[in-house]
Amino acid sequence: MKILAIGAHFDDVELGCGGTLARHASKGDDVYVFVATVSGFANQYDQSVRSSTVAREEADEAMKILGVRQLHCGDFKTLEVEFVDALNIKILKLVEDLKIDLVYTHWVGDIHHDHQAVARASLHSCRHVPRLLMYRSNWYHSTQDFRGNFYTDITDHWNTKQRAIEAHASEMERTGRRWIAFFRNEAENAGQRIGVRYAEIFEVVKWLEL
Repeated sequence: MKILAIGAHFDDVELGCGGTLARHASKGDDVYVFVATVSGFANQYDQSVRSSTVAREEADEAMKILGVRQLHCGDFKTLEVEFVDALNIKILKLVEDLKIDLVYTHWVGDIHHDHQAVARASLHSCRHVPRLLMYRSNWYHSTQDFRGNFYTDITDHWNTKQRAIEAHASEMERTGRRWIAFFRNEAENAGQRIGVRYAEIFEVVKWLEL
């Protein structure tokens, strides 16, 4: 099976579906990742918080940890992603060239501007992909409800997911490692619902039998 995980920034897929991607890779599936932005950004005082070079280096390491076959990168600016043809075409070409069977992408109700734009582009450009699931990759509140209704058991792959998240050392330093605690708690809660130790949860857009 050929898998494509789509994220707005380097670290999104690790947080939202990293355990599931590691599980796919361990089963011999071809796992590809597309990240739309260069991922460097500055704070409200125009001071650099994370350079694009560092973000890419950390992402390359995270992809190796997860077992991703190939990382594809867009050149959109962080916090400036829009639902435009340039983004749609990049995703569509990947889907068609790689003959993707299953896509993981951002939840369309995400409050983060970049995440929401990438989610909309994914829904548009992946309309002919037989399977499409949406993930959450942050802790922001939204006015919409995430209808998690699809689970994957990542008990054997939680440690891999954690190492992939930790590969983003610059973000670990900035957030004081709070990501690890938050997403471990999310995985434990999801796991309790299905009777396993750790799970990831998704909202199904479509799921066709192959």
